[in-house]
This record gives sequence, C-alpha cells and structure tokens, in this order.
Amino acid sequence: MTQDELKQAVARAAIDHVVDGEIIGVGTGSTANFFIDELGRIKHRIKGAVASSEATAARLRSHGIAVFDLNEVDSMPVYIDGADEITPHGAMIKGGGAALTREKIVASVADKFVCIADGSKLVDVLGSFPLPVEVIPMAQAVVARKLAALGGEPRLRLKDGKPLITDNGCMIIDVIGMKITDPVQLEASINNIVGVVTVGLFAMHGANVCLLGTAEGVKTLKF
Repeated sequence: MTQDELKQAVARAAIDHVVDGEIIGVGTGSTANFFIDELGRIKHRIKGAVASSEATAARLRSHGIAVFDLNEVDSMPVYIDGADEITPHGAMIKGGGAALTREKIVASVADKFVCIADGSKLVDVLGSFPLPVEVIPMAQAVVARKLAALGGEPRLRLKDGKPLITDNGCMIIDVIGMKITDPVQLEASINNIVGVVTVGLFAMHGANVCLLGTAEGVKTLKF
C-alpha cells in the first residue's frame, strides 16, 4: 500500500470514534485532510466541527460541515489529528503543518485524542523529525539561542524565501538534531522560554489512541 492509501485507511477507521450529534475537533495536515473527506460523507450525523487551522476550516466548509469557534464550545468528545512522529507511549511531535498551537488548544478541550498516522510515524525516540516551536516574531533570535543551548540546531522555517507566518501571526523555528528521551520534561522547558507560544511536543497530554496504518491493516494502540 502507498503512504496515501495507509492514510486513507486510518481516516476511515477514525470515523468509528466520531460521536453522533456532537461537535468534533479536527486537526491539520495531509492525514487530517483524508479524515475530513471521510467526515464529509457522514456530516448528517454530527453537529459540526472545531478546526485547528484556517486551512482545515476551509476544507470542512467545502464539505458542508458547520465550523464552530472554540469559544462557543464547552467540551468535545474527541479530537482527531495526525502526527509527524509518535512513540509507543503516545507522545508526539506535531507542527509540520505549522498549526501546532491551535492543535494543542483544540486537543485540550476534547475528552479523547485519537491520532491517525501511517506506520512510518511510529518511533521509539522522538527527534528525527525537526521539532517545531512557534514564537513571537520579536523573540525569534533570543528563542533560537536558547533552543541551541538545549542541544538542537534551530532553523527559522521559510516559505517562498520568507519567514513562514502562522495563523496566529507568529513564526516557526524548527529544531534539528535532538534526541528527545524525556519529552515531558523538554516540553515544559521549551514552553517556559519567554517568547515561545508553544512547542510541538504533545507529551504532557499525548494521544489516548493511535490508529496506525500498516501493510497488515489498521492497528489500534491505546495509551
């Protein structure tokens, strides 16, 4: 199976975690896009969705799914999103699509986080994928220096030769070359750097379930 076929398989499997009549939290990225397309097929069963990015909101609306502002929502039964890396303990690196802050906010409101990913995303130790950190623009240089002191190589993420600007008006620093053996501790340390909006480590509150696409079918990991 191709990587896209694996993503499509886990997206279909995630529909089983959708709660009828409720609002669903939806993530950002290529795997989340497959899920949104599947969600469009059962849109009559749900009240609507909360999107973790402007791109996700646009895709949901293109399927006729009502998009709610998170401020209108007290709770959600489930948040469904992909991951750039995930460990057997449910800790994740996210933010390849530059939506890490909104993803973390929406996920925090949901009762359950269901991660959908192809098998290549499962790793024993996080860090092969560059660790995204969203920063306030005026703090970009000082945050980069402090990230370097933690042992990584910070690189400002660019788009079309210019700094990428997130939906929140911020920048992304990708930290390369880190072997993250204690993701909970590192998440706390980076979040405590003044000027950091959030880090793309989802370890303090990681996934509750991972639907992993493999050549043998979709495997369910519970944490």
